[in-house]
Amino acid sequence: MSYDIVIYTKKNCPYCDRAKFFLVEQSLIFKEIVLSDDKSDPAYLEMYNRSKGCVTVPQVFINNNHVGGSDDLLKLGRNRKDLEQLLK
Repeated sequence: MSYDIVIYTKKNCPYCDRAKFFLVEQSLIFKEIVLSDDKSDPAYLEMYNRSKGCVTVPQVFINNNHVGGSDDLLKLGRNRKDLEQLLK
């Protein structure tokens, strides 16, 4: 089954690596958008708007629902039922 999972990341970000590792571990295919440090970068502005003002990375979206950062994703993953609900 295919899900719409998008993760906004930056290079050399341990929290981003942790979130990506979790998604891979769950066998979930995702689209990674790597942001530059330029806050006028269109991808950064897209993340900022989609997340309603979050400026930290990673920012994770599952089926267009904003999950949050790596801690939020891992918390969601501990309750498989909640994760499965978002994946529907």
